[in-house]
Amino acid sequence: STPRSCSPRRTAPSAAEQPVARLVYAGITSLDGYTVDADGSFEWAAPDDEVHAFVNDLERGVGTYLYGRRLYETMRVWQTVPEDEGPEVARDFGRLWREADKVVYSATLAEVTTPRTRLERTFEPSAVRALVDAADRDVSVGGATLAAAALRAGLVDELHQLLHPVVVGGGTPYLPGGVHLDLELLGERRFGSGVVHLHHAVLR
Repeated sequence: STPRSCSPRRTAPSAAEQPVARLVYAGITSLDGYTVDADGSFEWAAPDDEVHAFVNDLERGVGTYLYGRRLYETMRVWQTVPEDEGPEVARDFGRLWREADKVVYSATLAEVTTPRTRLERTFEPSAVRALVDAADRDVSVGGATLAAAALRAGLVDELHQLLHPVVVGGGTPYLPGGVHLDLELLGERRFGSGVVHLHHAVLR
């Protein structure tokens, strides 16, 4: 069965309305708020099939991914994973990833190696805002470092956090220091593994 979020779904726009895209930041974190631990590992964050299917449903509304170099190099494996191998939940995610556009922000990456991908040397908030405003599907900013720049620039509209029942003691934080956000809780869900999903809107 399809996992259901407690988050409200937007109704389909009328013919006279233009869909409003959001800049969304989603992350899988430890209970103490880290996306990777002090050794750079995130093995403890591997989702089970229930959580993975839920993440897939979150990703269905995404038309463009914004990545820094490190996360792009991690995620681009989904371009070459055979479409007919592995569990269906992984095959589903691979299809979603390949069908989306990607923008990679890096001053050091020589080139991008996946289709539907472009390389930008600098993260320009005004250009990102224009990209979101022109989009007809949501834009996802991935990776804590790039997301920190988007949060500091006031660009992020919604947050999805999947809290794992583990404390790792340090690493890369999901949220940057020095940023104040007023939030509205839109939804929450607990999974059989003990993972908890929190969905917040940024109030402006």
